[in-house]
Amino acid sequence: MSEKKYLIQNFVPVTASELLGKVQDLKADGYRLGQACCTKLQEGLEIMYSFDKDHELLNLKLTVGEGQELESISNTIWHAFIYENEMHDLFGVKFNNSVLDYGGHFFKVAEPTPWNPNNEERKAEQNG
Repeated sequence: MSEKKYLIQNFVPVTASELLGKVQDLKADGYRLGQACCTKLQEGLEIMYSFDKDHELLNLKLTVGEGQELESISNTIWHAFIYENEMHDLFGVKFNNSVLDYGGHFFKVAEPTPWNPNNEERKAEQNG
């Protein structure tokens, strides 16, 4: 019977200070970034970076407080700037040293998102 590798998912909790080193190790080991996402929790924000190698997923999962800044992984994995700019616009996550930072203007939205703690600032800009 063949093993269904595509069903295997591993969730690895990491801290903000461990994230960049773990990503560098995964890239060196042949993993590719498949997606990154963010969701609002009572205790802050949960961010997950999902990597694939040979159809097995490895998910780096971290929880950060609102307003906490993270080191961008885009210097290691260039296309991560897309996910990080999305998280910045929608959730207010700030990433340091991004290869391409849209400064909160990656998306053009009719109204600020309800998950971003900077909503009042954005509303003021729009009504300016």
